[in-house]
Amino acid sequence: MKSILQQSMLLLFILGLTSTVGFSQKKVANSQHKIVIQFSSGDTLAQKGLKNNLKNLTTAWPDASIEVVCHGPGISFVRTETTKYAEDIINFKKMGIVFAACENTLKERKIEKSEILPGIQFVPNGLVEVITKQEKGWSYIKAGF
Repeated sequence: MKSILQQSMLLLFILGLTSTVGFSQKKVANSQHKIVIQFSSGDTLAQKGLKNNLKNLTTAWPDASIEVVCHGPGISFVRTETTKYAEDIINFKKMGIVFAACENTLKERKIEKSEILPGIQFVPNGLVEVITKQEKGWSYIKAGF
């Protein structure tokens, strides 16, 4: 009798453990996608392509961590007076996508931070930001060829 009780308890313990492991794996699977996107094109078709890529990524993986690093000519994507996608960027930000503007680019092009869309983060160096993310295991995408 005692061995049946012990076996039953062991079985319940194992089932509980497997369901906990399964739960944590699902949770990790949903948050495991970390994507850094380098955007350095001022071309409006490339910007539209980036917007479509972000839409597709967020549809496929709504819980993914995504950061778009804009530098060089790509700064126009997040610049208030030049972007055609301000509303889209605001909506993407609401979904948790981070947009970062390169301070080196701003200095080089004599652009004030106040000329960048509200809520955009600033990084000292766009390339360093991309490389740092890659070193931390983020997947890298170059957008806007």
